[in-house]
Amino acid sequence: MNGAGGRIRAARRLTKRALRQRERAFLAEGPQAVSEALASGAGVTGLFVTAPARSRHADLVAKAADAGVEVQVVSGEVMAELAQTVTPQGLLAVCDFVDVPLSRVTAARPRLVALLANVRDPGNAGTVLRTADAAGADAVVFADASVDPYNGKCVRASAGSLFHLQVVAGTRLADTVAALRGAGLRIVAADGRAGVTLDDPGTREALAAPTAWLFGNEAWGLPPELLALADQSVAAPIYGRAESLNLAAAAAVCLYASAAALRSGSGPASASGRSSAGTPPGSAGTPGSAGTPGSARSPGETVGSKFPATGRLNLTTAAPACGC
Repeated sequence: MNGAGGRIRAARRLTKRALRQRERAFLAEGPQAVSEALASGAGVTGLFVTAPARSRHADLVAKAADAGVEVQVVSGEVMAELAQTVTPQGLLAVCDFVDVPLSRVTAARPRLVALLANVRDPGNAGTVLRTADAAGADAVVFADASVDPYNGKCVRASAGSLFHLQVVAGTRLADTVAALRGAGLRIVAADGRAGVTLDDPGTREALAAPTAWLFGNEAWGLPPELLALADQSVAAPIYGRAESLNLAAAAAVCLYASAAALRSGSGPASASGRSSAGTPPGSAGTPGSAGTPGSARSPGETVGSKFPATGRLNLTTAAPACGC
């Protein structure tokens, strides 16, 4: 489709899931998402920018143009329509899908995976993506009736992490569990009703084995038939009076518990991560350099383990889950 109006109409269609699937393309809004998309090597085919944002983010716009991306200046009204947010940031990229087949994830022998089953809220799903990235997970799998990872709210909530780690979309949960188990991962269900919590010493030790965390729907969690697919169920401890943790908070607790267990006993170098400001504690290394938890990876890149090798453990105690 030719012309400025045609490009806008084509981008407008990508606000609908069915049309995103047909075009295998989606919209990434904001300077963080656009920057990560360009840095990761994802296919960025167009960039819409408002005049004020072009001035504020001149370097980023120039980087996109230098990469051969077609840049189009649009009004604030058009940007608001495309971004589908009350306060758009003035930059929006058209990107090719970045998801990979499950077989590519399992072939890389991952050690930490987040598996979403019927997670419907795009903000929660995007936050889990961001959290999994921060915790050094190898992949996030959107299974069964989970939200589209390319939903605009999900992309925004991921804060660029959609472009950092492997994402699998549209798989059947039972098939995914079988494939991950075949790749050597133990399936641990996050379930607030489980009798053992993450602060149990046996649970912490068991999480040193490769693990796929299974997270359920925000409202009803994991029903019995899905819990039955897991090797064990665990609960995040509640020390105060809260009824439960929401999905995103529970996922953070569980994934970081695994990350800590996978890194334990490997010495200070591999146990230390970047601070939230992007500075590696006690290190002169460059944030985002190859092999660090924050490094950008090209979509579909085969990823080796980011965790030190540890012996497989026989998990016999249940680990804690969340009240998702």
